[in-house]
Amino acid sequence: MSLLIVALGGVMLLMGGVWTAQGLGWLDGSAMSGESTWAIIGPLVAGLGVALIIVGAQRRGRPGGH
Repeated sequence: MSLLIVALGGVMLLMGGVWTAQGLGWLDGSAMSGESTWAIIGPLVAGLGVALIIVGAQRRGRPGGH
């Protein structure tokens, strides 16, 4: 279960990074490009992803992985 949490956190981190880059206009070719809303949502999602990675990694370090 903790591996799943870490994997989900990694996906959220990547998605948040892409959404941030699109919102800031660094990545073109999307309806989200240049939209400041995504420049706000992206870092929030990425931050939640980092939190999940930390929680999942801490759970993996415990005896029994629970």
